[in-house]
Amino acid sequence: MAWGIGYFFPISLLSTPYFSLTLNNVTAKARLRLEQVNLFTRLKTQLPSNQQGYPILQDISLEVFQSERLGIVGPVGAGKTSLLRLLNRLIEPTSGKLYLENQEYRQIPVIQLRQMLVLVLQESKLLGMTVQEALTYPLVLRGLPKQTIQQRVNDWTEQLHIPSEWLGRTEVQLSAGQRQLIAIARALVIQPKILLLDEPTSALDAGTASHLMQVLTQLSQTHQTTILMVNHQLELAQMFCTRLLHLQQGHLLVNQRVSEINWVELRESLIQAEAQDDFGF
Repeated sequence: MAWGIGYFFPISLLSTPYFSLTLNNVTAKARLRLEQVNLFTRLKTQLPSNQQGYPILQDISLEVFQSERLGIVGPVGAGKTSLLRLLNRLIEPTSGKLYLENQEYRQIPVIQLRQMLVLVLQESKLLGMTVQEALTYPLVLRGLPKQTIQQRVNDWTEQLHIPSEWLGRTEVQLSAGQRQLIAIARALVIQPKILLLDEPTSALDAGTASHLMQVLTQLSQTHQTTILMVNHQLELAQMFCTRLLHLQQGHLLVNQRVSEINWVELRESLIQAEAQDDFGF
């Protein structure tokens, strides 16, 4: 597929899409780095031994810096959620290398990595716990003092406007939007360096979504938290994000500051891609 609209380029002509961040004339060190990462899957179909499988992500090279808020967009099947799952090591790349603060991923114990880099899936579960238990559980596992645990839970329930009457409820007693907000709060109490969000506002009303984005923006500015967010709402991405990644058929087509994006052409491109029914997984 050739992309000849505006800032979009044919996949075959794309060079390594690194993005350099300069602060006070000093080039910042990447907090997260991907080098020529590929992800293939065989699904349920047997392929010849000389074939790697179906491409999910192809030749992804990327650097992400502290305090950045990255939006990830693309049609269904572009590889957006797979990228987040790969960063959290729920899946492993077929080839290529990933680095967290200049340390190769495979050298970092998985539990340690997931305390630094937390993924919130679109449909997260409370695993049979009450809201209170779900929020405290990851901190109990880390052996934090009870007072510290309660303080963090209190701080984040207050910041996210989570009512105290929710704390005794279980998953079945919560709406989809309430569950989504609790899942985000559960990630925030861990205080990760990198937060991975898969459609974090998909079940939230407009007011709650707006407030969440304000809280996350402040978090990135005051605690230097890096945020990567998959989202189909371009208006939200335009207001919240500092940089945008556009994935198409597993390729990283665009890696630009939001101020450089032609949003009209981006929307048209996404509509065209959806109409052409890409991979679909």
